[in-house]
Amino acid sequence: MADLNFTDSDFKTQVLENKGPVVVDFWAPWCGPCRMVSPIVEELAKEYEGKVKIGKINVDENSQTAGQYGVMSIPSIVFFKNGAPVKTMVGAQAKEDYKQQIEQMLSS
Repeated sequence: MADLNFTDSDFKTQVLENKGPVVVDFWAPWCGPCRMVSPIVEELAKEYEGKVKIGKINVDENSQTAGQYGVMSIPSIVFFKNGAPVKTMVGAQAKEDYKQQIEQMLSS
């Protein structure tokens, strides 16, 4: 689902208790690079639907979760597997870089 939004209140059930891979885009509406990454995240959500849960969390509205994972710069894309963060990519990056990380998670 491309418009999946996580919050502080549902992060545990949606991400940490999920047994499969989850990709979380930590972003804010005022962040220019976040707006560049957003369409890429939505494309990936469609491409990996049913295989990987992909969503976003607004750091302004959900600072507790952002702080818990040490998100100091946005956009930060955090890759979770079995409820644990396995990789963080900070700053706007190419779609292929994100895909490579997702494929690596799926194959391990």
